[in-house]
Formats: sequence, C-alpha cells, structure tokens
Amino acid sequence: MRIVGGKYKGRIFNPGKKFTARPTTDLAKEALFNILANRYDLSEMKILDLFSGTGSIGYEFISREAGEVTFVESNFNHVRFIKEVIEKLEIKNARVVRDDVFRFMKFTPNKYDLIFADPPFDAPFINDIPKTIFDSEVLNPGGILILEHPKNFDFSRSTNFSELRKYGKVNFSFFNA
Repeated sequence: MRIVGGKYKGRIFNPGKKFTARPTTDLAKEALFNILANRYDLSEMKILDLFSGTGSIGYEFISREAGEVTFVESNFNHVRFIKEVIEKLEIKNARVVRDDVFRFMKFTPNKYDLIFADPPFDAPFINDIPKTIFDSEVLNPGGILILEHPKNFDFSRSTNFSELRKYGKVNFSFFNA
C-alpha cells in the first residue's frame, strides 16, 4: 500500500499477507484526490473514514493536510495496522475507533465535513449506507459523502446523490448534505 500524494507521498506500508482488506487502487486514489483538491480546502475539514481497512484513504487525507481524520474499522488486525502507520508517520490529527460502522454512526456525538465509506464490495448492506449516514446526521450541512463501491450498484436515484466517477473496477458515488 502506497501513499500517492501530499507530504507522505511515496511512503509504502505492507499490511501483510493475512490482511483481508481490499485497498483502493493508486489510480482511483489519485483521481479522487485530484477532484477533492480542486473543490475543497481539506485543512479545515473533519474527515470520517468508514470501513477503513488498511487506512489508505485516511492517510491520503492526512498527507494532504486534512484538519482531522477519524478511522472507523471493526477488524482488530486492521485497527492495529492503522495505529502502527499513524505512529510511524508521527501523525497527531488522527484517531482510530474500533467499532462496527453502523453502531458508531448511531452513537457518535461528532459531526464531519466529509465522510468516505469503503465497505467490503460483497457486503449485503451497501445500498443502505447513504441513508444510514444521512439519517444519523453526522454529516455537517454542506458536507459530502463519498461511497466507494463496485460497478453493479447504482445510486443515481438516491436522495442527495450528485455524481458518479468510475476508475476501472472502482466507482465513487458522491452525495451532498
């Protein structure tokens, strides 16, 4: 896993062979962050990275000077890996929460400016994620939700949907609060 941009660009971390997460491809990360860099000032934003896996997307936000990033992941080994990377990079503006994403959304008192969700592509609940996030009211007014998903999902008729970007097998659906 490689950080593709920002102050940690080129740093490589190996989560190991037993790691079960599917990291976002470098091509898709570069394209996504080119879009975000042209639209938003990340330095003032509170970011929520749901289903963090390797933490790849959260590190990209931090590398690009995001104000604060919260990683939410339920797998103990993934959480341990994310914490190790944060420690190696000496990151101070990140927090890691080991919890079920849906439980976290229900109970967190925090609000975020940007939420990135990258659930397992075979998860049966992918269609429910946008509604769950908007119902939980953890996204600030004017905030953005980005959902990474396989091509067989279509959110274009969902409430708050704004656009779809495709990069090989990776699709990003954008939603506005």
